[in-house]
Amino acid sequence: MGRHGGKAVRRWGAAVIATTAALSVAAPTATAQPQPTGRTTAAGPSGIHAKSAYLLDSGPNKKLWAKGSDTKRQMASITKMMTAVVVLDTRGVNLDKKVTVRQAYLDYIESSGGSKADLQKGDKLTVRQLLYGMLLPSGCDAAMALADTFGTGNTTAKRTASFISKMNKKADALGMTRTHYDSFDGITDRGDNYTTARDLAKLARHALGNATFRTVVKSTDTEQQAPAANGRTRTYYWSSTNKLLGSYDGAIGVKTGTGSRAGKCIVFAAKRGGRTVIGVVLNDTKRYPDAKKMLDWAYHTRTQVTWRKLPAGTPQD
Repeated sequence: MGRHGGKAVRRWGAAVIATTAALSVAAPTATAQPQPTGRTTAAGPSGIHAKSAYLLDSGPNKKLWAKGSDTKRQMASITKMMTAVVVLDTRGVNLDKKVTVRQAYLDYIESSGGSKADLQKGDKLTVRQLLYGMLLPSGCDAAMALADTFGTGNTTAKRTASFISKMNKKADALGMTRTHYDSFDGITDRGDNYTTARDLAKLARHALGNATFRTVVKSTDTEQQAPAANGRTRTYYWSSTNKLLGSYDGAIGVKTGTGSRAGKCIVFAAKRGGRTVIGVVLNDTKRYPDAKKMLDWAYHTRTQVTWRKLPAGTPQD
């Protein structure tokens, strides 16, 4: 997701000044119970609504099933997966490096209407914390902070542009031959921010090879404390927009995205019995039921799911 047809409001991620704080909303309990059954069809899962979809057995890097998997499509906030990869693949990256929140990041959210981690001007968050703020509540402000920090140039505009160039270079290096980025967060005015389901499966497999990425994207929620501009401590509460987490047995991520042109999208992954399966659906009217159906087909099972309810104010990304 880049924007939701207007300016997004994020109350769940609103920062609270405190010296100590406790998370008031408990993490939802996973209720999925797998029951052995046969596959939906021999050829693949049936009734998938996505315009493009892909299933990958991550261990052997083997395609399990695909639908329109090489068609170029908008990806919305799934773009932030690559933002995270570029940061984490930076040689000698210091995840504890502190980044000061600039007014430019807040102005960007105001003008674009993008979803936010509700960063506050002058606060100092670590790179690791910004990854949480970007990948869980899909904060475009956190994405801009990372792009500004890891890009090069003497202005924010130049640094974010150079960071987007790094995203495209990384896509080339990963063999994502039908992917192009013109955005660090999925908000695109020119529409030149596209990918394919197959390319996203490649990216997800690479990203999940990083321990920090795995830890972040499997989190249903997090509480992060950072030095505030007034010298006190600010506590940020963030919840993942991914409803598979805490709902589907074995779900380990990865990233949602919603946009007017992209539709509803999700890159998802689950691990059962030491076997990791990665899936992608793009422009899907029923992305969560379809993701469940695809994973069940891959694991030869039928899972009963009670979908986790997102805390009030969490973006429907």
